[in-house]
Amino acid sequence: MPFATQIHPRPGNLAESSADLWVIPVLSGDNGPTEVEGVADSGLTQVLPAPLTDLFAHYSLAGKPGESAQFPVPRDQGLVRLALLGVGSGTPDDLRKAGAALARAARGKEHVAFAWPGFGAEAATAFAEGALLASYTFSLRSTEPPADQRPAPVIDVVGPEDLADPLDRGTRLAAATALARDLINTPSLTKDPAWMAVRAREVAEESGLQVRVWDEKDLEKEGFGAILGVGRGSSRPPRLVQLSYTPEDPTGHIVLVGKGITFDTGGLSLKPNENMSLMKTDMSGAAVVLAVLSALSAMGSRARVTGLLALAENAFSGDATRIGDVLTTYSGKTVEVLNSDAEGRLVLADALGYAVARLEPDVIVDVATLTGAAKLALGTGMAALYSTDDALAVELENAGKASGEPLWRMPLTEEYVPTTESRVADLANIGTRGEFGPAGATDAALFLRAFIGDVAWAHLDIAGPGRSTKESGLLSKGGTAFSTRALLRWLAER
Repeated sequence: MPFATQIHPRPGNLAESSADLWVIPVLSGDNGPTEVEGVADSGLTQVLPAPLTDLFAHYSLAGKPGESAQFPVPRDQGLVRLALLGVGSGTPDDLRKAGAALARAARGKEHVAFAWPGFGAEAATAFAEGALLASYTFSLRSTEPPADQRPAPVIDVVGPEDLADPLDRGTRLAAATALARDLINTPSLTKDPAWMAVRAREVAEESGLQVRVWDEKDLEKEGFGAILGVGRGSSRPPRLVQLSYTPEDPTGHIVLVGKGITFDTGGLSLKPNENMSLMKTDMSGAAVVLAVLSALSAMGSRARVTGLLALAENAFSGDATRIGDVLTTYSGKTVEVLNSDAEGRLVLADALGYAVARLEPDVIVDVATLTGAAKLALGTGMAALYSTDDALAVELENAGKASGEPLWRMPLTEEYVPTTESRVADLANIGTRGEFGPAGATDAALFLRAFIGDVAWAHLDIAGPGRSTKESGLLSKGGTAFSTRALLRWLAER
């Protein structure tokens, strides 16, 4: 859904703005909160009810990012609300948090003006990301929300700096994330593999991408046995989608692979209802990959990028894959299915095998809401990163840090490799040996590694941060599209 809020750079100062909410930044410091030099000049000083330092003390402000207080001040047209907004030490991460807090505090307002504290382009980009993503909404209600809950239509960033390009960059990053969130939040009654393929074609047309779609007959003909095995229990057959972005004189070839389980019942290994209620979001990896491909041209990426969306609905029926069945993957490796609820790694295995065999990539990165074990290990604030390449891991970690989407590198413990072995096939889709104790996220990563050959590879398990159960910061309830902005930053700078 389009953002209800637009962000514009505006020269001048707050006192000249017709906005119905003026916002002054407050810095944190070792000796307490401080004002940003110059932002209260040019007409604001005389309308404040007290010096800024006294106001900071009165409202117990410390300048922490996102901290705020509001009060009315006079102007020629009457009263206007003025907010003091904490921006921390002015880092991009602090401005991202401040932007999100401002967007939430400004709900119900028509026009907001924020005095830019002058922290540079990266901070301005982060501010736009925060403000826009916090204003994101997804609703299928037939009525509009109450006026006091609607995002502000306009946020002006007021100051002398030329902020058009960095604010535009933040808008593009946020827009890609919103696209992924829309796909993730769409109910699975609508969202099946064929629907996702249609959305991918639309995005490809809008973004100048090449697209190819395999239907169930194509998948059968070309040997994608794992994707077919996962989708067999559903009346809505699976798809594989390939999207291609090719700039002039590309600097390399990167393949992104996204898990796209459009609904996950667990198959015959049926989930309990409380777990199944979140499973319309189990195609988050595919949504992230599609959103990243949509924005590569606008972000100026010089790398050639291919996106693969491995799409299936994991349902149960008389045709569903049984426990103990053996599937033959695209690469020829056989996999014994010991738990049909470990289906994500199966569809990824086919896509990874195809990428290695047919696409000649320099790097492969896959994204998936893959394991509850990753969430248990790291919580909902960061994703698990596994990689066979140290330099690639550092690049992705840095991109995650710059985006406020932290990635924590986990070990590919070689002693755990035997847990991926099957007694009757090349691999089993869950751990088969428990002498080291449960290590579900690592077991899954080691399983995937078996399909990537000698290509540099990273695996992002976003099961923890990929979903939010509440409105908080940049997040709305539902799919978060975590890692969209990190991957875009990485690809734009690579």
